[in-house]
Amino acid sequence: MSAFYELAPLDKAGAAYPFSNLEGKVVLIVNVASKCGFTPQYAELEELNKKYKDQGLVIIGFPCNQFGSQESGSNEEIQSFCQLNYGVTFDVLKKIEVNGEGADPVYKFLKSQKAGLLGFRGIKWNFEKFLINKKGEVVERYSSLTKPASLGDSIEKLLA
Repeated sequence: MSAFYELAPLDKAGAAYPFSNLEGKVVLIVNVASKCGFTPQYAELEELNKKYKDQGLVIIGFPCNQFGSQESGSNEEIQSFCQLNYGVTFDVLKKIEVNGEGADPVYKFLKSQKAGLLGFRGIKWNFEKFLINKKGEVVERYSSLTKPASLGDSIEKLLA
């Protein structure tokens, strides 16, 4: 079994969200923020969610305030923002850190599996994306500049 499925971050209410429930699914993990130039990507993420969730895609957002303090709200405020402004129906979990000693184990794992540009292991900014296949393997990492809508072909190949 992949170490990915051993992870259990906290959901928006602080309860365990066991990744073991994601076995056999394609997963897209994104560190998100409400006051970022990339925040409109929520709309494209929701479009992907609507298009592929019934085929086995799970999108998970992890709010993070480590980049320019662009996610300073409470977990409740973040949830409200996502739903009111972008109609988000995919899971947005509890706010975490993605870099440094306090980095959530999910991000420690993701970064260990797939380096970014020029071998950089840290997360550079909000809305970096990790695509995980049905076996729990990190198959791709995308920068903040990569628009979610451009991931359709990659998602479809993994769902097939």
